[in-house]
Amino acid sequence: MDHKIAIVWFRQDLRLHDNEALTAAIKASDAILPVYVFDERVFKSQTQFGFPKTGAHRLAFVLESVADLREQLRKKGADLIVRVGKPEEVLFDLARRVGSFAVFCNRERTSEEVQVQDALEKNLWSIGQEIKYNRGKMLYYTSDLPFPVSQTPDVFTQFRKEVEKFVRVREPLPVPDAIAFPFITFEPGTLPEMSDFGWDKYTKSPKAALLFEGGETKGLERLKHYLWDTDKVKTYKLTRNELLGADYSSKFSPWLAQGCLSPKQIYHELKKYEAARGGNESTYWLFFELLWRDYFRLIGKKYGCRIFQKGGIQGVANKSWTDDRDKLFAWVLGETGIPFIDANMKELRDTGFMSNRGRQNVASFLVKDLKVNWQMGAEYFESALIDYDPCSNYGNWNYVAGVGNDPRENRYFNILSQAKRYDPDGAFVRHWLPELAALPSEMVHQPDQLSKSQQEKWQVVPGKNYPKALVSSRKWAS
Repeated sequence: MDHKIAIVWFRQDLRLHDNEALTAAIKASDAILPVYVFDERVFKSQTQFGFPKTGAHRLAFVLESVADLREQLRKKGADLIVRVGKPEEVLFDLARRVGSFAVFCNRERTSEEVQVQDALEKNLWSIGQEIKYNRGKMLYYTSDLPFPVSQTPDVFTQFRKEVEKFVRVREPLPVPDAIAFPFITFEPGTLPEMSDFGWDKYTKSPKAALLFEGGETKGLERLKHYLWDTDKVKTYKLTRNELLGADYSSKFSPWLAQGCLSPKQIYHELKKYEAARGGNESTYWLFFELLWRDYFRLIGKKYGCRIFQKGGIQGVANKSWTDDRDKLFAWVLGETGIPFIDANMKELRDTGFMSNRGRQNVASFLVKDLKVNWQMGAEYFESALIDYDPCSNYGNWNYVAGVGNDPRENRYFNILSQAKRYDPDGAFVRHWLPELAALPSEMVHQPDQLSKSQQEKWQVVPGKNYPKALVSSRKWAS
């Protein structure tokens, strides 16, 4: 009797716990062939505005995550087939060679990913096989929601009120005890290195507050650390807007973005924690942030490609936005002459991470103060962020640019007041901009306002050893 072989295509779900595609494939087959494909269009190409589509920090995190996934599969008696190419071609070839009956995967919702799914599905049909889709990224099942996806509320607060009290979060699926692996006569494949994708030199910055390491193992360790080991979750709402340190926020986002952590796993671990040690506004706020992730994903499905377009989901672009590359790259390099912006952008460039407070401020500055097309900033974030997720990234940029879900018109961040509020003594700025270390707290956010004598005293000269300000800080002081 022939064995039924199923291929499991791992995508942004690099874990064994709560993996619906893996669970469904095991139930439906006699043996599993797990596969991960480094899509050359994702890891070797550029965005429309010329940024690497996957920057070095995220690539390193993905490589670590895939290595950990392979190790976890081997512990269960299986292995991970690793290839570089186009998934619709690689998986089609593997399906023919092993005689599988289907490819199981967790469905993605944004356009580029959908195109790959559709192309693979078409190829598989030609040999009598099919894709069997599952869900893998969300806290909630769409079938459990009180509305169809097409009627997702356009305001988050309404969504939250309709969902959080009335829809239960299902239990995460368990890790399989064992995974039957088919006999194959071809190599599982060697895990590629950074240099295979054009990154010859890469080191993690010693200035980073947390050296993110990819993989399910490290993701679960971080979850345990933030809840059980340190109780930091109990102060999350109070500290989440801080800028320096490893534990002011959960920093789960990189593991969530690559699917090394399941949002359902986080939620139920949080509920266990609340039952054992008590809940408060901070523990609720962590759940609140998971709600936002689901919401942006639903909005991405509802509006499709509109979240990537200049007019956003509202369909109306601001005529004052320009594709000014000089201003864009001053922003990218952290050379705007505005310390709070520059420090955040240096952190992003050197580590692949930036606080949520920082992201809102640098986005607002680019769009509202420099009048640069928000799509350029969103594409740089797509390239640079270690925790890039299409729906969350573009949903947030839509929001800040005023073409998304924000119920407030003309939302604007006063950069100077934000800097003084969230970095009152300038510690964050000095950490990332050591050239400003000598400035006193009352001037560290406004070097463009230094007098000649002050410049000489503290050896900070805008235009010489620190960039001239693209926007006068007096704009926010008035």
